[in-house]
Amino acid sequence: MAPENDLATGTSLQGFTVESAEELEEIDGKAFVLLHEKSGAKLLYLQNDDENKAFSIAFKTPPADSTGVFHILEHSVLCGSRKFPVKEPFVNLIKSSMQTFLNAMTFSDKTMYPVASTNEQDLLNLMDVYLDAVLHPAIYEKRAIFEQEGWHYELDETSEALKYNGVVYNEMKGALSDPDSVLYNALSAALFPDTAYAFESGGDPAVIPELTYEAFLDEHARHYRLDNSYIVLYGDMDVRRVLAFLDENYLSEEQKPVGNPNPLTLQAPVSNLDVVKKMETAPENAAMGLGYVVGTSADRLRVIATDILADVLLGSNEAPLKKALLKANIADDIDGYLIDAQLQPAFYILTKGVKPGTAELFRETVENTCRNLVEGGFDRERIEASLARAEFMLRERDFGTADGVVLAMSAMSGWLYDDSMATDYLRFEDAFAELRRRMEQGYFEDLLREIVLRNDHRALAVLEPVESLDETCEEARLAAIRADMSDDDLEAVKNEVAELRRLQEKPDSPAALATLPLLTLDDIADPPVEPAWELIESTPYPCLYHEAPTRGIDYVYTYFDMGRLAFEDLPYATLAAMLLGKLDTREHTAEELDKLTQTHLGSLRFFVDVYTSEKDGSIAPKFVIATSSLSENIEHAVALSREIRCETRFNDKDKIRDVLTQTRIRMEQAFATAGNSAALLRCASYVSKSALVRERLSNVDFYRFLKGVLAHFDTDFEATVERIEDVAARLFAADGTIVSFTGAPEDRDRFWELAGTMDLPEANAPRVLAVPEPKVGNEAFVVPADVCFAAKGYDAKLLGIGFEGSWQVAAKAISYDYLWNEVRVKGGAYGAGFRALRSGTMQFYSYRDPNLDETIARFDGAAAWLSAFDPDEAEMRGYIISSIAGMDAPAKPRDIARRQDGDFFCERPLGYREKTREQLLETTPESLRAKGGELARVSAEDVRCAFGNRSIIESSVAEYAIVDLLG
Repeated sequence: MAPENDLATGTSLQGFTVESAEELEEIDGKAFVLLHEKSGAKLLYLQNDDENKAFSIAFKTPPADSTGVFHILEHSVLCGSRKFPVKEPFVNLIKSSMQTFLNAMTFSDKTMYPVASTNEQDLLNLMDVYLDAVLHPAIYEKRAIFEQEGWHYELDETSEALKYNGVVYNEMKGALSDPDSVLYNALSAALFPDTAYAFESGGDPAVIPELTYEAFLDEHARHYRLDNSYIVLYGDMDVRRVLAFLDENYLSEEQKPVGNPNPLTLQAPVSNLDVVKKMETAPENAAMGLGYVVGTSADRLRVIATDILADVLLGSNEAPLKKALLKANIADDIDGYLIDAQLQPAFYILTKGVKPGTAELFRETVENTCRNLVEGGFDRERIEASLARAEFMLRERDFGTADGVVLAMSAMSGWLYDDSMATDYLRFEDAFAELRRRMEQGYFEDLLREIVLRNDHRALAVLEPVESLDETCEEARLAAIRADMSDDDLEAVKNEVAELRRLQEKPDSPAALATLPLLTLDDIADPPVEPAWELIESTPYPCLYHEAPTRGIDYVYTYFDMGRLAFEDLPYATLAAMLLGKLDTREHTAEELDKLTQTHLGSLRFFVDVYTSEKDGSIAPKFVIATSSLSENIEHAVALSREIRCETRFNDKDKIRDVLTQTRIRMEQAFATAGNSAALLRCASYVSKSALVRERLSNVDFYRFLKGVLAHFDTDFEATVERIEDVAARLFAADGTIVSFTGAPEDRDRFWELAGTMDLPEANAPRVLAVPEPKVGNEAFVVPADVCFAAKGYDAKLLGIGFEGSWQVAAKAISYDYLWNEVRVKGGAYGAGFRALRSGTMQFYSYRDPNLDETIARFDGAAAWLSAFDPDEAEMRGYIISSIAGMDAPAKPRDIARRQDGDFFCERPLGYREKTREQLLETTPESLRAKGGELARVSAEDVRCAFGNRSIIESSVAEYAIVDLLG
């Protein structure tokens, strides 16, 4: 960290002037706002002792249409630059750096390029590549980048039909297969018709082909400029060194801005209550949404309060507005949330599974319920519960990714619109205190009145499913374009595609690769010290105790043995997990439990998991109750989890139906928008008993079971409840119960004083779980999507192929060299990869893929590619370093505890991580090539699964059992 006087307000440092300095207790550090005098670049330095350092540069990029130009630019600038003239520096960094985060994101009005690393030199290397990419991209010299990442014409090899291809084009076809996304876009356009928020910033596939190469370059020239940039630094770093690097290498160079960035203006109030958006999708995907503009980003307290209000009104099935809407039978599920990362934040209420002709009833129910709440006053306990939960999450800082990246995104929610608000969206302590004070003065009632009942800036949009949108049919448009093409035009398309393929297949020269900044093996630090854990058997039940710094938070996982359930009983355990905590108990109503949980706990979750022994292959499914709480609230964690486990009443038919229906909807949308996850598990279940158990608990098999329960819900309700209660009685027994505790030793002792034997009876049922033999299905599931998700793989252990650390290096090479180029770059899929797991599972997958047969063929080609893999020393070193970085990346205490719990249940040998790490370091090109033959044996088993578009699936020449999953 820089000395205090280096960053005092008014100080000049490495071409920057420090404009402000302040303590920021929310990050356990300080915040400094600096301005680079020559370039006008703005910089925020968030200084604390986090070793996971981060950098981000963002540009204000409000779109002027739905061509997705800024999304295409986000992809394209990372395809080579002036200083680093390689085809894919982004991929080279993934393959060679110690990054803990590396990505880029297009938002509705900005584009961000964040990176993170625990190694300061590595962070500087990442910054170097990213800054040169955004400021000096190769897009001006290489039109092929625009065609690859954006769009281009191709001619089908068999039919000669014209088609579009391009990474962003295919990505957005997948993204806009999601009814939620389409409804959100329609609502945003209705609320902000005269601003940038009226457009799809990611790009509408119907509009993307309107983008010309010239307009693409113009948008970059006008927006990717230093006086339109926002830089964030985070963590424990030599900031003087980092600022000097920025100043000397990028910020002090001469710039010649061309034109001005697109304006970002306020929308005057509008009231659009009759918007109808038609979409080709299943009838059950009918949806509606209400949107209300809250104010502007400048009113931070109002924005936080609206976020709390959204949770109070719609945060659970027991929240008053969601409960009223469910009771009115308007829709099967309702979500509500605040959109705050824009100039005018908005409160959205979105519904799924809408009943026909209920738009007016929807609006009336919302307004009448809100009117009653305003006139009668809010339940103060519910507001306090929502405040407590939000405050816990912000203090916990368990964001699921590098803290510095999330904080950079949060800062932009205010800073993008007002230079004086660089830290406003990072601070929350004073705001929560103020909201608690105002709560007693009717503040939330006044806020609800202003937002919903007296708001002249609002919109209502209806998503109407239709069988076909013939007037905008892509095939019809392309057919018309082709009809107007001459033979010379068609030959030009073929030649352009051939040239694009040539450039894609042309390897980077050694000279170009040599420009990339690389670490050496000496730069790899010692592995992080693993937090200690031990098995304590003197407690009422065996206790896996993890001693880790948790910032005063206790994490408790209670694992119950599922071996007393028969295989056909397993889905009922998932039903129990879905329902516990959402129904009445003998002591409290579901609404009271909801408030108690939010007030006193950080989280309370019920779920199922599956572990497989590495010693004998035995399968151990577990039912898990997980709590997190501040240490002073550990008694509530004990009491609430015991009450829900022991005293839940499974007798509220309507609430149970609501929960099951909401789960069905979420699963259906996941199949259509993230089908790669479902395809991977389904594919594994064809050969693995462990995966077959997971399938029965969560994936397609469970979905089919769930649909059956809902189809006969009224007639079989009592029988269903009886099965759930019987399963719960066999689950919640003393035998086989193990508790995992993470927190201070005194908190652990206090937990056991309070928990005792947990009122668990001795087991009254034998172990009966018998998993049937898996059967290969090679299924292709038709879902409402314009793209496909493919998976292929096998259990390598069944072929006598063991796991070792070098498989992780092989997986990275296959994913980010072979598959990236073959499936993503040339095939146009948004993503593809290969994974080799310690369990023995080896699988290929693709994501938002316009192809199926072609992708499977490329999967099959990976073995030959690996057998011939011949990286030079620098490339090989990069693969090893990046693989080590994946193992050594910092993890939150909760994640470490869960991994260590998994080690215990899977009976992994002591020191396995150290051994795997050693094997990574010892990997050679020869050892990777030797794996090519093993990979060929895996591919030869020909075990496949796909989810996706009907036309793509039905045109496959491979043998699939085609299933209309949602029909």
